Amino acid sequence: MEKNLTFLLCLCSLLLFLSPLSSANSAADDDLRLPSDASFPSIHAEKLIRQLNLFPKDAVAVHEDPSLVAPKKIVEKRFRFPNLADSGVSVEDLGHHTGYYKLQHTQAARMFYFFFESRNNKKDPVVIWLTGGPGCSSELAVFYENGPFTIANNLSLVWNEYGWDKASNLLYVDQPTGTGFSYSSDDRDLRHNEEGVSNDLYDFLQAFFSEHPQYAKNDFYITGESYAGHYIPAFAARVHQGNKAKEGIHINLKGFAIGNGLTDPAIQYKAYTDYALDNGLIKESDYKSINRMLPACELAIKLCGTGGEVACMASYVVCTSIFNKIMGHAGDRNYYDIRKKCEGSLCYDFSNMEKFLNQKSVRDALGVGDIEFVSCSPTVYQAMLMDWMRNLEVGIPALLEDGIKLLVYAGEYDLICNWLGNSRWVHAMKWSGQQGFVSSPSVPFVVDGAEAGQLKGHGPLSFLKVHDAGHMVPMDQPKAALEMLKRWTQGKLAEDVGESDDGAADL
Repeated sequence: MEKNLTFLLCLCSLLLFLSPLSSANSAADDDLRLPSDASFPSIHAEKLIRQLNLFPKDAVAVHEDPSLVAPKKIVEKRFRFPNLADSGVSVEDLGHHTGYYKLQHTQAARMFYFFFESRNNKKDPVVIWLTGGPGCSSELAVFYENGPFTIANNLSLVWNEYGWDKASNLLYVDQPTGTGFSYSSDDRDLRHNEEGVSNDLYDFLQAFFSEHPQYAKNDFYITGESYAGHYIPAFAARVHQGNKAKEGIHINLKGFAIGNGLTDPAIQYKAYTDYALDNGLIKESDYKSINRMLPACELAIKLCGTGGEVACMASYVVCTSIFNKIMGHAGDRNYYDIRKKCEGSLCYDFSNMEKFLNQKSVRDALGVGDIEFVSCSPTVYQAMLMDWMRNLEVGIPALLEDGIKLLVYAGEYDLICNWLGNSRWVHAMKWSGQQGFVSSPSVPFVVDGAEAGQLKGHGPLSFLKVHDAGHMVPMDQPKAALEMLKRWTQGKLAEDVGESDDGAADL
């Protein structure tokens, strides 16, 4: 063990200092090379310049007022965004809420969230969405993916015809602490692993359903994307554990969905070069050269699973160098959508969101005072580095055996959490239905008469490859994403598979 670890540490040093960087690609590779700057896991950020919200401006004045806080755990208000197009429905009927929850088992953490009641029926499922990063705000999903509205260039809000609140009561949470509008005045509240993250989220849910008991009996689903491929299985297991132990309010967990996630790094990192070669990002000679790094990556991940922090840091550096090498050859491609050019520090321009959230009228509506909004926190990101190469697939089979549904979906043009790696770990997962899933055919996922993806499923497990989409499926294919959510929560995805043609091609 010690010999292996020493070898990996030496290899890490070489990779850090000898990684070839062309001048044309230096911006992308510089971001990916060092853990302190690494950009590839920090999805959607416009700026990675802010730190943890320690002692945020006006926090005491806004959130420690006894008339607001005591004795409730949740400080919540109904709100209406300024510059929001008239929907013909009053804000009271819409049921838009925002608030802070004082996390029970922390020193001073406050978790910020949005809650949008269903536009369809209050008995619809409660769906929570977790953005990844780690450390990226769920407001990115609110305004650019599956929230009730989108931001126009003039900073007005337009109703989203395909917002997931049309089929669910929708929760977005800024987590872990230090993400988005969530904050703390004590750095002991930083989380470093999935145990801490999932415990905080479980505490939040207990407080939320205590405040909104009318929703406690609704079906409950956990969703999210990217690094949430770590958060979601851990959180689902924590909820299931709490239910079994009768710890508090029973949460009616029915399923969890991972979109373009990082869940089983050993399998997914091995798929990078295959995906890159298949899609013309690298040549055959590059493929062979980069693949020489795979044994070290696999060993490093194995040691991370059994060793301590040093082994996990080694695995992070060794394995991310594989992605770094691919991007060195791919040039200015957008690694979230290889059809597009990377523009800006992280390939997308989300500056309208920051401009919108920095308006005083918006902050007043949300009740956040002068607390600085953090789109993606580098401090949270770095705090979770030791968690990066952990395998979160290991806890999923027990959930499947107890009938908790899992949907894994992935846009076909995403490189960073590509569909190929996700398909491979789903197929390799050992559970009682594995053979049934592996042998099941792939069938078209049809939306409005057109094929929107390829679907495979058996029992509680489903996998969907989404056509014409990158990393953010609800942004690229909003109609298909909403239809996916509806069918999955209503148990109709299985019907699609059941009507399959046995001659359909496997994924």
